[in-house]
Amino acid sequence: MSNKDLVDYNLNDEPTSRHKTHTVKVGQVKIGGNNPIVVQSMALGVQINPGNIKSSAKQYAKEIIELAHASSELVRIALSSEEVAKAIPYIVEEVNKGGFDSKMLVGCGQYELDRLIQDYPHNIKMLGKIRINPGNIGFGDKRDEKFERVIEYAIKHDIPIRIGVNWGSLDKYLLQKLMDENSLSSNPKPSDVVLRKALVMSALSSAQKAEEIGLSADKIIISCKVSRVQDLISVYTALAKSSNYALHLGLTEAGMGNKGVINTTAGLTYLLQNGIGDTIRASLTQRPGESRISEVIACQEILQSIGLRYFNPQVSSCPGCGRTNSDRFRVLTEEVNDYIKIRMPAWKKQNPGVKRMSIAVMGCIVNGPGESKHANLGISLPGYGEKPVSAVYKDGKYFKTLQGSNIFREFKTIIDNYVKEHFT
Repeated sequence: MSNKDLVDYNLNDEPTSRHKTHTVKVGQVKIGGNNPIVVQSMALGVQINPGNIKSSAKQYAKEIIELAHASSELVRIALSSEEVAKAIPYIVEEVNKGGFDSKMLVGCGQYELDRLIQDYPHNIKMLGKIRINPGNIGFGDKRDEKFERVIEYAIKHDIPIRIGVNWGSLDKYLLQKLMDENSLSSNPKPSDVVLRKALVMSALSSAQKAEEIGLSADKIIISCKVSRVQDLISVYTALAKSSNYALHLGLTEAGMGNKGVINTTAGLTYLLQNGIGDTIRASLTQRPGESRISEVIACQEILQSIGLRYFNPQVSSCPGCGRTNSDRFRVLTEEVNDYIKIRMPAWKKQNPGVKRMSIAVMGCIVNGPGESKHANLGISLPGYGEKPVSAVYKDGKYFKTLQGSNIFREFKTIIDNYVKEHFT
């Protein structure tokens, strides 16, 4: 193979096609098909006070609205008690008051789900979607009975269902059956392989059962949650090859801080780049007092970094080195990022296309001018002490040089003018 052939072979510019799935409508949100990848999150929630459910519901709704403002398109709540079921009408009321469609709410049902839909049918039907875990719906003969009851309820009230299998609560009867069969095989597989097979079989067989009961395929979303990246990739690759159900991606216990973000990014990016996945969540462990919007931001950054969706202007900046030996470059980068956050609420309403804008903030002349020319707007400091002189580039061409102590203030004006000129 010649060098030219090698370059052509490695630089294939054809994007990977999306795995074809059914489109599932949840309120105003469309999941699957050719629709954009949907970002969702889960509210941590509050302890519902039985003596003052309405007040507790307001607190619960406050967190949901915060996540919605951060652009979480679906927000899951745990259907963990009678008190939560009773609070749903009040939560819905507050979410609507906050300017959001309450059908963005997803009820996450576990052991209690069957009982709650029977005791509070009018409240549960106010939700946009229900998540059901086949491993926790019941045991023995009661499992099928409860599963059927939930599916029939969803059909009656036209509610989509996410069949969410989790390796921490997998159907123990199915897993044991597969483990026994594997142990008797002449060529037994490692236990991890059997576990992954059980996850996929549980999800697909439950979905098939739901269809047999009468739930249409465009009302079904599937997820198979694990906490190891390679397991995630294997399981979802198998699901995509085996069905056309809409798929929800996410590690079930990603971890805290950088570990959680990196784990989530590693798994989701591979799958999304290969056309697999219709809705995603970053299940991050928040530090005490930390807002859950960090998981929404993580999902947005993943999607934007690989060009699947755009949420905010992209700010590129270099890491700095011995050529940028003062804080001036880092301060300028922080100022630009903070300014975009401040302006975005207004820009989203008046200049919606601004989310595709790119800005480069560079520290020295080595890569600064070149990198700035690739952005809509670029600003490059000279390095070596970072004197108060900065070259500005607009749409790949030199625009002007800013000097003195007001560089950031002048650059803000350039940003605002560019937004007005190009994103009206």
